Amino acid sequence: MVRSLWSAASGMYAQQISLDNISNNISNINTVGFKTQTVEFKSLLYQELKHKSTDSEGNPKPIGIQVGSGVRDASITGIFTEGNAQNTEQKFDFMLEGKGFFAVSKFGNTAYTRNGHFGLSAAPGGGWILTNSDGYPVLDTNGNSIAIDETWDTDDISVDQVGNIKHNVENADGSISTNQVARIAVYQFNNPAGLDREGDSLFTETDASGTPRLEATDAGLEKSKVVQGYLESSNVQAADEMVNMIVTQRAYQLNSKAIQTSDEMLQIANELKR
Repeated sequence: MVRSLWSAASGMYAQQISLDNISNNISNINTVGFKTQTVEFKSLLYQELKHKSTDSEGNPKPIGIQVGSGVRDASITGIFTEGNAQNTEQKFDFMLEGKGFFAVSKFGNTAYTRNGHFGLSAAPGGGWILTNSDGYPVLDTNGNSIAIDETWDTDDISVDQVGNIKHNVENADGSISTNQVARIAVYQFNNPAGLDREGDSLFTETDASGTPRLEATDAGLEKSKVVQGYLESSNVQAADEMVNMIVTQRAYQLNSKAIQTSDEMLQIANELKR
């Protein structure tokens, strides 16, 4: 009886974590570049109630009797499928088609993001720098912030599909000269599911994710495409999350019913009179 109480209680706790994760996915359904997460479970220790034995004729029985002690959450895994493209027509909005991540400098440390909603912020020494929506500088392929001259008209700035930022200047004869300013860094990870989530749509590398690989210099990578004027929507599927929520609710309800039933059986046993 006590075993069933603990097993069902572990099930309720695990389903609560699952619901917490589903709620987080749904709450970020409109977050740019958000990647949905799924909860993985594993069974707890099994107790052997009866060892493998033989029948009356000495023939070995194939299995003994083992009873599990419940469930626990094993991991929460990110699903890094690409979200839908959202047309914003904003010059400093960028979407990545492929497996890449933009890089930003967060208090001296490098963080990575799929959220390409960038803008121009005032630089400490004058001029502008390209930053994300929280003001963290976007990094170029050399690991430096990207400076934009404050005298430039933003209409004269263009970005190509590999992330090259260019300043277009009209000459006296009407021709256009193009000067490359910098190249936006795009990184990939061998195991993006191993990245740590820092909030604000930012990730940081871990031993599990592997070291970041710069697309501009790594010939072994399939290059991502930088699309200007678009943002990547969240890859959360509302219908899937609603189904998962119903399944989680029913599992939670069943575990609570098992606790109630175990309690009733214990009560019956306590009321037995000799």
